[in-house]
Amino acid sequence: MQKGTIVKVAGSLVVAKGLPEAKMYEVMRVSEEGLIGEVIEIKGDRVSIQVYEETSGIGPGEPVFQTGTTMSVDLGPGLLESIYDGIQRPLALIEKEVGSFINRGIEVPALDRKKKWNFEPTVNKDDNVIAGDVLGEVQETNLIRHKIMVPPNIKGGKILEIKSGEHTIEEPIAILENDKGEKVEIPMMQKWSIRKPRPVKTKKTPSVPLISGTRVLDMMFPIMKGGAGCIPGPFGAGKTVTQQTLAKYCDAEIIVYIGCGERGNEMTEVLQEFPHLEDPNTGEPLMKRTILIANTSNMPVAAREASIYTGITIAEYYRDMGYNVALMADSTSRWAEALREMSGRLEEMPGEEGYPAYLGSRTAEFYERAGIVSCLGSEYRTGSLTAIGAVSPPGGDLSEPVTQNTLRVTKVFWGLDAKLAYRRHFPAINWLSSYTLYLDNMESYVKKEVAEDYMDVRGKAMGILQEESKLEEIVRLVGMDALSAKERLTLETAKSIREDFLFQNAFDDMDAYTSLKKQYWMLKTILTMYDEAMPLTSSEEFEIEKLLELPVLQEVAKCKELDPDKLEKYQELIDKVKKAIGQLA
Repeated sequence: MQKGTIVKVAGSLVVAKGLPEAKMYEVMRVSEEGLIGEVIEIKGDRVSIQVYEETSGIGPGEPVFQTGTTMSVDLGPGLLESIYDGIQRPLALIEKEVGSFINRGIEVPALDRKKKWNFEPTVNKDDNVIAGDVLGEVQETNLIRHKIMVPPNIKGGKILEIKSGEHTIEEPIAILENDKGEKVEIPMMQKWSIRKPRPVKTKKTPSVPLISGTRVLDMMFPIMKGGAGCIPGPFGAGKTVTQQTLAKYCDAEIIVYIGCGERGNEMTEVLQEFPHLEDPNTGEPLMKRTILIANTSNMPVAAREASIYTGITIAEYYRDMGYNVALMADSTSRWAEALREMSGRLEEMPGEEGYPAYLGSRTAEFYERAGIVSCLGSEYRTGSLTAIGAVSPPGGDLSEPVTQNTLRVTKVFWGLDAKLAYRRHFPAINWLSSYTLYLDNMESYVKKEVAEDYMDVRGKAMGILQEESKLEEIVRLVGMDALSAKERLTLETAKSIREDFLFQNAFDDMDAYTSLKKQYWMLKTILTMYDEAMPLTSSEEFEIEKLLELPVLQEVAKCKELDPDKLEKYQELIDKVKKAIGQLA
């Protein structure tokens, strides 16, 4: 192991000399305490190292040790239900070893090296396999069967030996003979560099929506499995709550939740809540399919960058097994702040608002790792990775660089509105400023699975909400009396869409999650009132007050309470609305 010497320390940046063979992104051990760092700049025999731990007390003259490896993560059985810090150190095991505070330089393996897992082979001796092929399975939790694959960097070969039964993750479970006649041992654990995307056969066009049970997201601004979306919003508008709701209820099989530079109390809430939450899709504890990466704002700033890459590499690993994975990054603004701080310490030329010039390319690199793919291997299987990043623009200013660079590479924008949040409208997603570019992708799916007129119902509801914003300007200027009966009806329908459909109570078991079919029927019921009453507005004798006094409209307002398993009740309610308005005519 080559040894260098520290010549300068500036916060989490350490400059060392005497390391002529150092490579970019190589892991270094700084000082006798062995702090973990990563090479981010090389000038001659001087290297700049960003240290992922507290550097106070470290000074010039102390040694730096070269490891010869890049920053990598351990991938194998045991990842699910784990809570890691930004560089994949297991926080629960560290607490057992040293108590509530992490000691500098502590080394605890990310995966338990002693635990034995029951490996069940799916291939036989003398079979030929290639990179990405599944050799066997391990029951990781009672929800997820962990597939043991030929690592992507091994070309494959003929299986000389395959062992079933109890093994640790480091013991070889298969021995291959490659095309050169060499024997290659394959354990259950893989190592993978966090900055290098895992290879796939092909990327596909997303065509199935990620169903979250949140009506404003699924019906109005859907995201697809394998898509990329962002949730920008000012402080207190509900970014974290929206992401936690997605993590709880979305129909992805694996959840990777990254708390990147978030407040400690927010991460504590997640850590305390998730183990007790029940997965609505399976009835099991939510942690059985979740991996948490906690990197709070009081942890070393450089580790924020690592946490984002650590999370997405773990997510890619499960995607390669053929699972649908959803990754929540909260918040990418804190990661960008870490980039800005390190760039400043390196004395690089600053870009807009002090962020480095490569902010846009780094953001794109991260979100481009999302997608729906044909996985490596001879057997056909599809996996998806959906990336959803929260953005925290200072003062809610969406024109700042992090938000703008994120919008360039994501196809879904869920814009949170502080005014809606203060009015206790949850989720506080502004239906006028938000958008999705996946509507065309999902059209064939919803027509087949939900209803032929699904897109028409959604389009009409969005049109009414947009019309409402124009009419509100008129009402502010000249008052409600200046509006025609048709315009009054539009306002009342928009109010019903907002209050009875878009508003959702996260604490009500019936209302917290809504299936796609129920969402369609709820919105169709509200729009039936509009469609049936609209012809009446052309009559001078029509009084909208009489329409609003109809008892059946109270039932429409409470249609969210109807049993999701008895959707025929909605058709009965629609018939009732038509009859009541017909009598009014």
